[in-house]
Amino acid sequence: MTPRTPLTFTSFTPKPFTETDVEIRVTHCGICGTDVHTLRSGWAPTDYPCVVGHEIIGIVERIGSNVPNLASSSASREIRVGDRVGIGAQSGSCLKADCEACADGQESYCTRMTGTYNGRYADKSKSYGGFAEHWRGPAHFVFKIPDALPSAEAAPLLCGGVTVFAPLKKYGVGPGKKVGIIGIGGLGHIGILFAKALGAEHVVAISRSSSKKADAVQGLGADSFIATGEEKGWAKTHSRTLDVIISTVSGPDMPLSQYLRLLKRDGVFVQVGAPEDPLPPLAAFSLIQKGVKVTGSNIGSPGDIRDMLKLAAEKRVLPWVQKRDMRDVNATLGDMHDGKARYRFVLENGETSQEKARL
Repeated sequence: MTPRTPLTFTSFTPKPFTETDVEIRVTHCGICGTDVHTLRSGWAPTDYPCVVGHEIIGIVERIGSNVPNLASSSASREIRVGDRVGIGAQSGSCLKADCEACADGQESYCTRMTGTYNGRYADKSKSYGGFAEHWRGPAHFVFKIPDALPSAEAAPLLCGGVTVFAPLKKYGVGPGKKVGIIGIGGLGHIGILFAKALGAEHVVAISRSSSKKADAVQGLGADSFIATGEEKGWAKTHSRTLDVIISTVSGPDMPLSQYLRLLKRDGVFVQVGAPEDPLPPLAAFSLIQKGVKVTGSNIGSPGDIRDMLKLAAEKRVLPWVQKRDMRDVNATLGDMHDGKARYRFVLENGETSQEKARL
């Protein structure tokens, strides 16, 4: 299977409805790079048939009887019929007290994590995503969308947004911190927006060419730009200038050792892009000389998503999106594969009157 293999519009049987589930009518669903990798079995064999899509926005139509008991006392976490909600890349975990990840509120690292699609729930039923008219799944992984966020712009936040927000938050990005974002695409452009929203002192956009410099600096608010394919000696020129680097690129030929030169002592390099091929080799002295850390980050926890949505609403963090009709999914996937997204495609099933009033 390739990204251009036509998807077929058909019916499917979702997981059995339980009293801790919700069912929504899907209005919007962003297209994520993970969708393309999964459709072509890029990371591992896909469990076909598969309904991809895990940047889902929709309207709650059905709620299990035990869902109110799962919500906290915070009104922002209560879910009611008619609410506008979102679902990200995860729709299940064990949620057991003896699970270190779940007990720590880090459900995305649970060894029994269930992806929103191409996964299996505890009852062995398959998980299906948001390239559909309806979605059904556990309420624990469903989030109310703040009124300040339009649905099309909110959709990419549920996966792409939290994927960059979580490490920025974890590694203390804020006033006084200098941050580099590698790759100005679906993930990277949101990374710039969130780094600025968190109050970073200086945000550097890093890309191979200067073709996206205007977008990064004038449009997204980056403070400076490094074109690694055009600026001779860039690693030396900008050596020891950054506290944190978020890498959204996924090429096996990325100049990893040179990227690490940009970090200050004790700096952190976080890989969030997930290539199908191995990352390039790394010399030990790239780590030893400055005590830098090379790590990765996996989507984000439910707590991260709530924090992200709150900040996005307060600071008006709005991804750059291009809206397409859900029925045009095959052409849109082809355009995404060809790098035509600027910078996130969002599929629409049709706006509701409630959504039109909100806009």
